[in-house]
Amino acid sequence: MKRSLPLLTALLFLFVVCHAQNKVIPLYNGPAPGSESWTWNEALNTNNIWKTDVVYNVSKPTLTVFEPPASQATGTAVIICPGGGFHALSINSEGFDVAQWLVKKGVTCFVLKYRLIHCVTNDPAAEFMGKIGKPELEIQMKDAIPFAVADGRNAIAYVRSHAGEFGIDKSKIGIIGFSAGGTVTTSTAFGYTPENKPDFIAPIYPFFPNEMANNVPADAPPMFIAVASDDGFQLTPQSVNLYQQWLNTKHSAELHIYSTGNHGFGMRVQHLPSDTWIDRFGDWLRLNGYLKMLHPPDWMKNVADWQLDEWKKKDEERFHSDWQNLGRYRDANTALASTTSTKPRVVFMGNSITDGWINADSSFFAGKNYIDRGISGQTTPQMLIRFRPDVIDLKPAVVVILAGINDIAQNTGPMTLEETFGNIVSMVELAKANKIKPVISSVLPAFDFPWRPGMQPAEKVIKLNQMLKDYATKNNVVYLDYFTAMKDDRNGLPESLSGDGIHPNLAGYRVMEPLAEKAIAAAMKQK
Repeated sequence: MKRSLPLLTALLFLFVVCHAQNKVIPLYNGPAPGSESWTWNEALNTNNIWKTDVVYNVSKPTLTVFEPPASQATGTAVIICPGGGFHALSINSEGFDVAQWLVKKGVTCFVLKYRLIHCVTNDPAAEFMGKIGKPELEIQMKDAIPFAVADGRNAIAYVRSHAGEFGIDKSKIGIIGFSAGGTVTTSTAFGYTPENKPDFIAPIYPFFPNEMANNVPADAPPMFIAVASDDGFQLTPQSVNLYQQWLNTKHSAELHIYSTGNHGFGMRVQHLPSDTWIDRFGDWLRLNGYLKMLHPPDWMKNVADWQLDEWKKKDEERFHSDWQNLGRYRDANTALASTTSTKPRVVFMGNSITDGWINADSSFFAGKNYIDRGISGQTTPQMLIRFRPDVIDLKPAVVVILAGINDIAQNTGPMTLEETFGNIVSMVELAKANKIKPVISSVLPAFDFPWRPGMQPAEKVIKLNQMLKDYATKNNVVYLDYFTAMKDDRNGLPESLSGDGIHPNLAGYRVMEPLAEKAIAAAMKQK
């Protein structure tokens, strides 16, 4: 055993480093009440019969924080309680992986390491399985469960008392737990105080014997449950009983029973319907109003959830039938072909930033023969394909090309900056060949993507803009520099100019408009 300690120490160190970017908060100031004499230290096991990383010998409870980008935040918080028979915590599949999924939905997550039964070996899974059916396990769990539940209650109280620090709504704090963590989760819905009452609970294949589900509170929180019929520990009836108790007392509850999936499916990929339980939980959170963004972009403020679903469905269908979205402006292009104007025609070719411009400030386009040909979410390969019908065939005097940010976000797959640059240059060369004067716009500043956080786009935007500027200078093409006028100290879009850090608001477009008109005028003068 001594020979294995250095390896375990190294693995634990690597494990901690991997999550060093997430703040770890001690749940108590000093020793946890009731376990002051516990001297063992938390450890990690990566090789066990459960085939997953587990943390064991937790004597000092903590919360590991996962925060969404501010632009994506919903104000909802979820405390996550991994399971492991009160001997261990399945820290990835039932902890960190759940947090990483939820944080992409704008939820602030706190993975709870609650107090566990002391393991005398370095294999908590084998130790637990060896006790099944023996009185020893029942005695140990009877002693351990009150400590674990106390940690769950205190976690809720901590998050509520520190809600302001994390941008959390005090009335949107829930708790989810798996197996033994489900015991902790469900127990918090009984005997609570105003400080530690959960606003919603989600026990997933919980251990919660029927006698524990008596006397459901009159103001019990709504509940989401998921379990498999073939649960190896035969806990399915307990989930059914919980659901029935909530219904009997006229409280909101949703139950999903999968025919197969066994116990402990968590975030594992088993290629079974139970793999999608987290999607159903996301649906449930959204239905109950927990996934509404605190600061949605202007275009989202009056959009219902069902409309977003319809758009996503149509986008998916179009991706397979009209990937480049040639159909978006087909009828408008046909109608435009038969019209004439004394004013030179200018086409604005772009993505959602261009697409949203006319809605944010329609007066800018009024009476100027400016033609919007932006399509939300598009990348440069899509724009290059539709450049002929949406630009060349319209015979404009000038085309203002604003593209590249969605390439960096990898909306249609990984792309290099050189590939993006090449597509923009191809559009410029097509314009020139058809006697259309091109304007190359800089990519707007972007510090992070609300729909794909953590990609660190700021430096890529700067590099792409430099490539575009150098090309424009060498080839006598007008370069329209939005970036310099709009960047903040992080090389992102400031809140004053954008609701989500990517799309300009009206103030942002008001900065862009005179710059665009100056660039158009300069292009018009070119020979």
